[in-house]
Parts: sequence; structure tokens; C-alpha cells
Amino acid sequence: MARPAKKPRKTYHHGDLRNALLTAAREVLEERGPSFLGLREISRRVGVSAPSAYHHFPSRDAIALGLAEQGAAELAACLAAAPANPNGSLLSYGEAYIAFVRANPALYRLMFGEGFPEVSQHSNAIRALRARSYEIMKASLEARLPATDVRIAGLFLWALVHGLGLLLIDRQVVRDDDLNEVIRRVLTLAGTGLLQDRAPVPRDAGASIEAR
Repeated sequence: MARPAKKPRKTYHHGDLRNALLTAAREVLEERGPSFLGLREISRRVGVSAPSAYHHFPSRDAIALGLAEQGAAELAACLAAAPANPNGSLLSYGEAYIAFVRANPALYRLMFGEGFPEVSQHSNAIRALRARSYEIMKASLEARLPATDVRIAGLFLWALVHGLGLLLIDRQVVRDDDLNEVIRRVLTLAGTGLLQDRAPVPRDAGASIEAR
């Protein structure tokens, strides 16, 4: 009895193999974590030889960098698509950021160096995309704050959404709560804080607290 003919492997034209490899790498990352980002496994999933993959990504660091840059571009696009508020509210940007983190937990961690600490520190592309994300929110910050405070306010908001996002994907927030409502209230409270004038802290405030 004749053996059934093997199905031919799907081939990729020059130019789209890189994206196919990134798609497979992202699946591995979300399923198993950064330590399993091996080019052999990624090549196997795509159906190409390892040397073909090496042409686009010569190392594990290269594939991690490709994923991190892809994630940074997607995050910037999410922020750009968030509806602008005529009153300068930043709520929609914060919700868009948190939604991206929750939808892509392993990718988000990789973007900030998990498993590949050099990735987030030495990529000009990632730095440029982060700057783009900041520029998207800058107009809203300028509408509510003095120019001298805009940069620090941007850092404050980044720290807030980054930390809140990690708490959520690490399941550190009580699951009985309505998470979407928790996110909205935290972000709203942060926005309120940006508008409040605070009196300077007295020099001896720390001493008086310790003396209690």
C-alpha cells in the first residue's frame, strides 16, 4: 500500500518570515516564559529550518529584542488610539495602558527586561517608542499643569500605571473586587492628586513624626 504523500511545509516569502518567527516566539513567551525562547522551538513551530531563523534572529537576545520592540510599538499604538478628553483627563490613557499590560503579561515583563535585562536598557527603538508614548500624553499634562511640572507628572503617571499593571498581572489585587472599577478609581484618584496644591512639608516634619 502506497504511503500518503507528506503535506508540503508552508513556506514564507522573504520579508514575512521575520514576522512569522515573532508570532511563534510570542506564543512561546506567553505559554512558557522567557527562559523557553529558543530559536529551535520557534523555528519548529513556524516550519522552517533553524539556519533560516538565524538569518533574521542570530541569538535569543535578538528574538527578545524583536519582541520587546514589537510590544513597545503596540503599546504606543494603544495610547494613540485612546479617546482624548477635551478636559485634559488622562483616564483613557491610563485605562489603555493597563489593558495592554493585562492582555500581554509576559510580553510586558519582557519589555522591561525580565529574562533579558539588556533588552530594555540598550535599545534605541524602545527608548524612542517610550518617548512617543510620553508625547501622546504630554498635551493633556500641559493642559492642567505648569510646564515645569509636566516631566515629573509624566514620570509619576508612568510609575503608577506600571506598578498597578504588575500588581494586576501578578494577582496581588483582591479578586472579589470589580477590577475595572478598581483601575478606574485608582487612576481617577491619581488625576485628582495632580490638580491639588500641596503645602510644602516643614523641615522638622520628619523629626516630629519619629518623636510620636
